[in-house]
Amino acid sequence: MSAHHKSNNPTLRSLSRRQWMRIAAAAAGVGLVVTGGLATRSIYADAKPEAAPQPTAYSVSDSHAASRGNAREALDGEATYVNVSINGKTRTVLGTNFTDVKSVLDAGDITLESGDTVKPDLRTPVDESTTIEITRAGAKMETEESKIPFNTVKKETADLPKGTEKVQTEGQEGVLEKTNLVTRSGDKVISSNTFTSYVKKAPVEKVVLVGTGVQQAAPAQQAQPSTTQKTEGNASSNNNAAASPSIGTTVPVGDMQQWAHDYLLANGGTEADFTATVYIISHESGWSVTATNASSGAYGLAQALPGSKMASHGADWATNYQTQLKWFWDYCKGRYGSIQGAYTFWQANHWY
Repeated sequence: MSAHHKSNNPTLRSLSRRQWMRIAAAAAGVGLVVTGGLATRSIYADAKPEAAPQPTAYSVSDSHAASRGNAREALDGEATYVNVSINGKTRTVLGTNFTDVKSVLDAGDITLESGDTVKPDLRTPVDESTTIEITRAGAKMETEESKIPFNTVKKETADLPKGTEKVQTEGQEGVLEKTNLVTRSGDKVISSNTFTSYVKKAPVEKVVLVGTGVQQAAPAQQAQPSTTQKTEGNASSNNNAAASPSIGTTVPVGDMQQWAHDYLLANGGTEADFTATVYIISHESGWSVTATNASSGAYGLAQALPGSKMASHGADWATNYQTQLKWFWDYCKGRYGSIQGAYTFWQANHWY
């Protein structure tokens, strides 16, 4: 007779309510782990690292900045400056479209002569670590100083009787320092090219006060003042206090200033605009058309940074003072609203 044994394996029906609850809790836990893993994977898959902020401008107070304010374009991996060394004297040339050595020399208005040795060669690509070395046989760097004439500014004042003048500030000549690449044959200069120049000492304007006031009354009349006289005196005092300060009228010195004076007045400018022009240009370049800042590459009368900006007003921007001045006036109007606005800013900050 066969023996029959009861099976010990649990069946779904034999599970208690508590066992069913434990199974459900375990299943829920596994589900949470799986779902969390998928969600985390999705987060890491979709997340992208934030790009580091790229410089789009530099401070005008930076050590490489010239005296006028200027924003550089985003770098975009292209060279924005390259150092050029001629016979051991280094200058920085700024630009935005450098492709090779030749493009740098063109931007810096550096002309090669026969016999010059250039390293690397003219077609070599450049970047900001490049230093172009030019050796000119038989030439050496020489420094010279030239005088910058001071200007005379006349300012009207009611504190002086009409028709009288008084020197408020004596004028002082400035100093322009130039570094030239000079080739000599014995004592004879074969060629001399200005490599850098800057205003070593700015000129001090001679300021002359011109009286516009009413002639003072005689002492006998002052002893018997009338009510009317007192009222007029108070009104005159109030007018003087309310009058806005004038920057004066500058007397042109030299052909460039005379042209600038006549051009401004013929095109809607004022004497005050001319005075502001003379002040800024005298302090920026000493009226040297080829003035070059060795550290920043700023160039010309107005020290444009880079100088090639002035090409917008003429292809002869590197040598024509009229082209440079027209660019300067438009720059002042565009950035400061007027030439006098640029002058006011320069007075406060010593750059523009």
